[in-house]
Parts: sequence; structure tokens; C-alpha cells
Amino acid sequence: MMNLADALAHHVQARPDRPAIIAGTRIVPYRKLDGLVRRWAAHLADCGARQGEVIGIALRDTIEHLVALYAAARMGAVALPMDWRWTEAEKHAVAKQFDARLILAEPDAPPIPGIPCLTVDAAFLAAVAAAATDRQFPEGPACAEMPLLLSLSSGTTGRPKGPVVTHQQFLRRFWTHWIDLGLNARETYISATPMYFGGGRTFCMSLLFSGGTVVLFPPPHKTEELADEIARRNVTSAFLVPTQIRRLLDLAPERTAAMRRMRLLLSSGAPLHPWERTAIRERLCANFHEYYASTEGGGVSLLRPEDMDLHLDSVGRPVFGVEVAILDEDGNRLPHGAVGRLAYRGPGVARGFHNDADASAEAFLGDWFLPGDLAAVNEAGYVFLKGRRKDLIIRGGVNIYPVEVESVLLSDERLADAAVVGWPAEEMGEEVAAFVVPRAGLAQPSEAELIALCAQRLAPYKVPRGVFFVPELPRNSGGKVLKPDLTARLPALPARRGSG
Repeated sequence: MMNLADALAHHVQARPDRPAIIAGTRIVPYRKLDGLVRRWAAHLADCGARQGEVIGIALRDTIEHLVALYAAARMGAVALPMDWRWTEAEKHAVAKQFDARLILAEPDAPPIPGIPCLTVDAAFLAAVAAAATDRQFPEGPACAEMPLLLSLSSGTTGRPKGPVVTHQQFLRRFWTHWIDLGLNARETYISATPMYFGGGRTFCMSLLFSGGTVVLFPPPHKTEELADEIARRNVTSAFLVPTQIRRLLDLAPERTAAMRRMRLLLSSGAPLHPWERTAIRERLCANFHEYYASTEGGGVSLLRPEDMDLHLDSVGRPVFGVEVAILDEDGNRLPHGAVGRLAYRGPGVARGFHNDADASAEAFLGDWFLPGDLAAVNEAGYVFLKGRRKDLIIRGGVNIYPVEVESVLLSDERLADAAVVGWPAEEMGEEVAAFVVPRAGLAQPSEAELIALCAQRLAPYKVPRGVFFVPELPRNSGGKVLKPDLTARLPALPARRGSG
């Protein structure tokens, strides 16, 4: 085991002229990356950062952001990813919660009261360029259990929680990328999701550890521009969230021709529906994989293209080194096919949250991590998600899993997106409410038509009481629908006596 940044020195000798990072017209080859990271680490130390201390990284998705992550690793500091779009109050709350020693910030960012902010501007970069490359920092096997980062969950609602991930645990997540996905030094990978988001950050760091090329093409961008960048750079692999993939499916086939030559297209962040997976394989990339993962534990399961025809409603089987179990509310294992709380464990899974014993006790059961999802596992080991435990709708004592209703709604090709939430009701506790996004260019279905569609394919108690048309669904930076925001939009539900 090594400090993750140790790998960069190897690439100076093994692939000096290969581009490590590409961002527009800027290119950093591997012969320069290790020295650049060491100078960043030295300058951070000169600015007061120390081994074991937390460094907030509130930068846009730039070369500097990616270098900063490896510089923190190089010096033995703990990276605290922070969304640069957060308000001053949000940044302050997270920085105070996790005792950040300092924050790396954009030149136009307001100062954070009480916390030193290093503005990454021309003066900062000039100081980095003048810093020494021979500063002594932690290396080798002693780094295995050093904290690497606090991998915050998406969003800042409520008290922030940060699972502590070590160098060793992050390396074991990289193993999954190599063994299950085949990512290696020959890849040209496009980073098109925010680096604050766990998947966007982890795959970038993994590719640099392996010696591949990372092409930075962060949002916001038009879907046509993303397709063009994939073609321009001869991209071989990509990680995209479902919203991005759905938009790519709307493009003309000639615009996405380069994607059909890619070796790997990977999706995570939210489940895709069965017919979408088929369309992706046929129209975008035949080697499409769906990856179920969490920021706390990395990869959980993988649905491979050869398994999709037989298991279209599954998120696949556990990745290398991961064990999955389904538990009841008391922590007992449930049999195959039963729906319960999903739990998993493995060498890449965090062991708890930073300075938060109560949250750790709720989400960790021994060495098991419970991400908050409801699921079932069949005898062949395939995992079937049923939705978030907190999103479960209980109508008259009967459990309703939103994903079932969403799947039926999205079978109507006139809809581009759908989300189902519980609607507080006097008689039944909750009713089903659906928010849908009409697909551009097609006639909009009526509420009555969509309710009739659900009535044909679902039990009566699962049929939405109301359907609300919206231009788009609210999502966080990782692409997940913010269902509490939708619930807050619901009007008071009038009483309906005699319903069952």
C-alpha cells in the first residue's frame, strides 16, 4: 500500500508524454503532473496546512481542482469536497462542522468568516510554480490508514455528514474500476459530472492513478456539445448520470456516432428504467453498464450488458470484494426475494462518519453500511432496488415503492421524466402523487390518460391520486431527484370518504 499520490512518480518514467489531464486547450502531461502536485502540496504547507488537517476544496471543475485533490493526498491532509456553488452560509456550516483548517476558493468567492480562504488566482499559481518539489511528505505503506477525504453525501440539507475514507479504502475502490470495469492506462475518459459529486471525483482520481487520460468537460454544457467533445477527443470511456444519458438519447444518431465506438459507458446516481437500458445499448454504446454505488462505500453492484436482457429491472450483482445483505428493521437477514433494508460491506467501505457518533450508529451496523435503500436480492445474487427507505409511501398500512409507479409512467414515450412521492392524506395516511415532465416535440398526455395507464398495470392502491406536469424535476449535483422539494409543492389533499 502507498500514498495514492505515489503512483504519479511512476508515470513520469512510464508514460511521460501521455496527457494526464486535458481541459480545452490546456494539457498537463504525466512528466509534469507529479512535480505540479508536489509544488501544490509544498505551497499548501507553507500556507499553514498540516498532515491530518482538513482542507476544504471549493473549486470549479478545473485542472486546479483535480491537482488539489492529489496535493492534499500527497501531504497527508484530508480533502473536504465543497460545491463551489454553495452559498457563503452553506460553505461556512460545512467547514465548521468538519473543522476545516483552510478552504481553497475561486477568485470571485466571498470570504468565509473565521476560516482562512486561499484564493486560487494568478498570485496563488505563481507561488505554486516557485515552490520546491523536494519537500518531504508521507509516502509508502505507513499511509494506508491515513484519512484521504471526507466524502460528503450530495446536498446540504440538514446536518452534514462526512464518511472518512482512507487511502487504502480509496485504492480498493480503484480495484473495482480495474477488475469490474477494465479502466486502465489506455483509457481516454471524459469527466462530464461535477467533481464535488462522489462518482465524478473518484473516477478522475482513479484514471490518474492508473495512468489514463482525463478530459475535463464539466457542466453546464449543451448535450450536443458533450457529444461533440466525445468525438473530438476520441473518448473511450465515460461516466454519466441518467439525466445526461436521456438527453443524449434525444439526439440524432449521427451526432452520437462516436459514442458507439466507446469501450465503456457507465451510469450511476439514480436508477434507469428497463426500456431505457435497451435504448442506450442500441443507440449509444453497446458496452453500457449500470453502477450502483454510494459516496460512503463506493461501488455496490454492477449490471453488465450481457445480463440486461434477463434482469432489466435489476442493478446487477455485487462488485469485487463486496457482500450484500437484506435486513429487517431489527438487523436480521431476510431470505431471497424479501424486501428490506439493503446493507453491504467490503474493503472500500468507510467505517463511520467524522465526529458524528449518532449518524454513524444509524447508518453503520458493525462493518455493514446501510445506505438507506430498500431492496431485494434473488437466489442468483441480483440486486433489485425498491426505492429510498425515506421515500416509501405507506397508504393504509400498505407499502408502495415509488419506482414501480415511475416505471409505468415512463413507459409512455410522451414523458421525459417522472417522480412519485407520498401525498399526506387524512383517510389513508398517504396517497400517491406523480410529477411528470412532458417530452419536447410530442403531444402532452392528459392526467386522465396517465392515471388510466397506471390503472391498467398496477394494483388500485398504487394508482396516483393526482398527476402534476412540470418543466423539469429538481435535482442535486449528482442527478438525484429532490423529492422533498416536490412534496412541498403538493396542495392540501381534500378528503375522499369511502376510499379504499
